[in-house]
Amino acid sequence: MARRRITQETFDAAVRENMEEFEMDPDEALREAVEQFESQGVDLSCIVKAVPAVSSDDKQEEQTHEVLQVLEALRIGKDSAGVTEVTADIKCFTEQCSLGFAQRYLAAQKDAYPIILSYCKKSVEEREAVLAAVSALAALTDGQPDLLDAEGQKFLLDVLKKYRADSSVTCVAICAVRHCCLKHEQNRQDLVKGGVLPLLTGAVTQHSGCAALVKEASAALRVMTFDDDVRVTFGHAHEHAKIIVLEHNGLKVLIEAAKAHTDNTVLSELCATLSRLAVRNEFCQDICDLGGLKLMMTQLADNYESPELVRQILSAIRAVAGNDDVKDAVVSAGGVQLIVMAMNKHMSNSAVCEQGCACLSVLALRKPNNCKVIMEDGGTMAAVQAMKSHANVANVQKQACMLLRNLVSRLRNLSQPILEMGAEALIAQALQTHQDCGDVGKAALRDLGCKVELRELWTGKHGSLTN
Repeated sequence: MARRRITQETFDAAVRENMEEFEMDPDEALREAVEQFESQGVDLSCIVKAVPAVSSDDKQEEQTHEVLQVLEALRIGKDSAGVTEVTADIKCFTEQCSLGFAQRYLAAQKDAYPIILSYCKKSVEEREAVLAAVSALAALTDGQPDLLDAEGQKFLLDVLKKYRADSSVTCVAICAVRHCCLKHEQNRQDLVKGGVLPLLTGAVTQHSGCAALVKEASAALRVMTFDDDVRVTFGHAHEHAKIIVLEHNGLKVLIEAAKAHTDNTVLSELCATLSRLAVRNEFCQDICDLGGLKLMMTQLADNYESPELVRQILSAIRAVAGNDDVKDAVVSAGGVQLIVMAMNKHMSNSAVCEQGCACLSVLALRKPNNCKVIMEDGGTMAAVQAMKSHANVANVQKQACMLLRNLVSRLRNLSQPILEMGAEALIAQALQTHQDCGDVGKAALRDLGCKVELRELWTGKHGSLTN
């Protein structure tokens, strides 16, 4: 059931009442108001939980939040002032929006978007001004992609074209594009039609030495392949991935960028995006042929102590190993040993264990020889240990069950050693604890030769119906 919501004005009035009627100090009044509304089941996620600041003339009735004070100053100067004259106010607005979603939401409710966009359009010819204005637009649209309209889309595309040689302006413009495309399919489709994809891949190539820009552009490309807008039945995620690869050479661009960087955060972003682009069998092979797989193996060996990078590399290997030839290449390159080493190193990290089990599961699928290697190199034992360590994490249990099933589906002789590791009890526990493990857990028990009850949902026979 949806939680109740209140307006910012209602919340501020409650804080003011606590201060005036009950003589509480500001911090106590704020705390009391928060507790009061939360106890009533009110959703305060969009409420600025701060005592309104007093304006310069110190009038009680003109108390308001800082983000609204600076927005009002920008509103007043919108038609007369140039961007350079209000740069300080624009930067202050950006800082306020960066404090949290509640500040951004409140500003948007007070018509911040058309005001900021007007400054953006006036700033196009001056580098410092456009940098400040686009930064404000990026901050405002974070979590609010519905704000962007056709005028804003055109502005962002124009800035990316005009300032393609300027890494700083390009980076903030790409950040705004990413914010406006996350969970918004129509914005994605409109910007792709407007030509944003070659601008993103071109930015990575042109500014390959700029870590911040490479990360931002990689993340924006990845967002273009998302299917995360619940308002849309069928998105263009797959089509966008194909366009990035086939028309804009996306795989080569990202792999070359990865070869040029040693920063773990940059490599994590690039691996995450590569895994989103491996949507076809030939794309997986292309990643391998372009040196992407070799790069992943090297990075996994060199940076196995970094859990986030390890997780993203494992996710990328899992994606490209959908190709059977790549499976063999991973195993031949010693990939199983590296995956097991990473899992053992980060056994307390459920995300790494999940991706490690998933990776081994894909490598084992339809590949009996790979199954033998996984058994010999300790992959099965690592999966069993992951099930013990993360009994309450459904995804770890699910991926481990899939791995165990894949190992024995074509090699029944592996069942006994796996059962001796205690797999049956762990799978049974996963079945009881996690509903999502139902099918894969029962399939694993069945293929391991264990007793499993398969409930017959419907026999297809007519029976008596009671009204």
